[in-house]
Amino acid sequence: MYGLLLAMVLFLGALVLGKEANFSTQEIIGYATMIASLSFVFFGIKHFRDQENQGAVTFGKALLIGVLISAITALGIAIADFIYTTLINPNFFEEYKATMVAQGHTEPIPDYGSFFMAFLMFATVLILGFIISLISALILQRKKN
Repeated sequence: MYGLLLAMVLFLGALVLGKEANFSTQEIIGYATMIASLSFVFFGIKHFRDQENQGAVTFGKALLIGVLISAITALGIAIADFIYTTLINPNFFEEYKATMVAQGHTEPIPDYGSFFMAFLMFATVLILGFIISLISALILQRKKN
């Protein structure tokens, strides 16, 4: 739940406050927000192992916990992205296309819409979360004595 809240606050904050920043800077801030929000994966697994499960957790259970935390965090970022592109800045896609054309991109840029882009953000965060969950599960797994 903490990951979801942090994701929504940081992602919306970065989008609103960084509205004047270029898209490259916004992208870096976005990925930093994803990583910061996904840091709760490690701490969630560690909390479960140490506080809820007598100091032990299998790799599979740790991975499952991490993926579930990642999914909740991904949902927060997807919701924040959808809110931003539909309510706060509904012209985002047009602005993005104009920037890409100004940078010399000549191929057509499809207009996928807010829902698809929110889903894409969800999938991106979930994939990053899976990687972080995998690493965290490898580090934190501990068998019962």
